Amino acid sequence: METNERKQYFSAELLSWYRKHRRDLPWRRSRDPYHIWISEVMLQQTRVETVIPYFHRFTERFPTMEALANAPEEDVLKLWEGLGYYSRARNLQGAVREVQERYAGVVPDTLEEISTLKGVGPYTAGAVLSIAYNKPEPAVDGNVMRVLSRYFLIEDDIMKAGTRVKMEKLAKELIPEGAAGDFNQGLMELGAMVCTPRSPHCLTCPVMEHCSAREAGMEEQLPVKKKAKPPRPEYRLAALIEGEGPNAGKVLIRQRPQEGLLARMWELPHTEAPFAYPQEGAVPDTVSVLTEHLAEETIGVSVRSWFAHAEHTFSHIHWDMQVIACRLEPSVLPLGAGLLLPSHYQWVDRDSMGQYAFPNVFLKLLNRYFAQQPVS
Repeated sequence: METNERKQYFSAELLSWYRKHRRDLPWRRSRDPYHIWISEVMLQQTRVETVIPYFHRFTERFPTMEALANAPEEDVLKLWEGLGYYSRARNLQGAVREVQERYAGVVPDTLEEISTLKGVGPYTAGAVLSIAYNKPEPAVDGNVMRVLSRYFLIEDDIMKAGTRVKMEKLAKELIPEGAAGDFNQGLMELGAMVCTPRSPHCLTCPVMEHCSAREAGMEEQLPVKKKAKPPRPEYRLAALIEGEGPNAGKVLIRQRPQEGLLARMWELPHTEAPFAYPQEGAVPDTVSVLTEHLAEETIGVSVRSWFAHAEHTFSHIHWDMQVIACRLEPSVLPLGAGLLLPSHYQWVDRDSMGQYAFPNVFLKLLNRYFAQQPVS
């Protein structure tokens, strides 16, 4: 089959298949560019099943761009809690504020304008323009690159920028006239449901008949993807500081810096440790690293016992964390120090946790702690 015929066959069969078999997802029930934008940002690096309840809660709390633009950042992060990659939420809110200010609250419908918004890259721009406005713009993500790599037998490394550009050009050529939104969603759907990373379901694929990778017996070898550098291991000690007296039943938390990783979110105080401590159930020999770190912040503590082991992986760092239960002891600090908590520290209890946005690793630790405490 000639290349043009192969392309026409692919586009027609995929579009027909999608319109017949597409999943009923909440963001597909609307052409509202704001809702489509939210869904596409949430879906990046997150499974559909995970996103659905977040999407419902988010759009109920912020039904309009004006509502999101005017919301405190803490409220936005709290609703995003557990989805990870919190910069996505901050960028989304920042971009919505730009739309309110520059475009009178209307999401731009041109590639040139929408691409200037904070956090909006080629994929998000293409998805919103094609799905909301039916503009013939490609939306190329990992699912799409996998499908195109296999069907057209493209053996270029998909981690390279040049390959993505090549894929975007090809995807744009494939978009049928007047059906950009459905076609792009069909490509994503095929990659998510049929042309999966491992053990692709070729016998149920609507374009199986002319798939070049299947003809060559290479469907399991494609796409070519150079392995990313593994995240750097980082060993950390964290303090679960329990309150006494008027603060009984509470835990001391602190807010992260204004910029950088997990900016402005709340956490258990922690610091980097010199090496891993494999034994669980005992206080590490290196615990003085933690108490000295807290003392520098005028938080004096006495160590009580080992509480938990926790791990969390970011794109570039893997935290391996030992959590130590402590008591606040201002008396261990120099005279006069530690009488008042620094402004970025707060006491939190079971009921007030909802006021603060926590990274998932700390949310789980706090929930575990409060679940063990008697209900007053």
